[in-house]
Amino acid sequence: MRSRSADWFECKIRYEKVMEDGLQKKVTESYVVDALSFSEAEERIIEEMSSYISGEFDVADIKKASYREIFFADQDMADKWYKAKLQFITIDEKTEKEKRSNVYYLINAGSFNDAVKNIDEVMGGTMINYVVASMSETTTMDVFEYKKNS
Repeated sequence: MRSRSADWFECKIRYEKVMEDGLQKKVTESYVVDALSFSEAEERIIEEMSSYISGEFDVADIKKASYREIFFADQDMADKWYKAKLQFITIDEKTEKEKRSNVYYLINAGSFNDAVKNIDEVMGGTMINYVVASMSETTTMDVFEYKKNS
């Protein structure tokens, strides 16, 4: 399991997809890209998707992702993406009250249980007290990390 922190953008692509029954259907799919700005995110998603989609497609939406870190699984069966909301628990030294701060992550896993296990694997190596407040499967199809041109 590896993690990557970056500025992530969620991009929605609309195109005509050939379905298993041979019919064409207009679909919208979600992808995540690593970029520094909205314009770079648009450029990157067009570049990445042009090698997968024959024909025309539109970038229907781009928004800044609420998570700063993504956990990538090493298993071949990890074909789904889960959004996890973790609450980090700290104690305020002055008031001695418990304080919880929300942090969001995107986790690659094959099932819901694998996603929870992957969170525990990564977070278990830290000294942070946390609670998994929520976990939900996303519609994200894939994540494109930044790669330097050689």
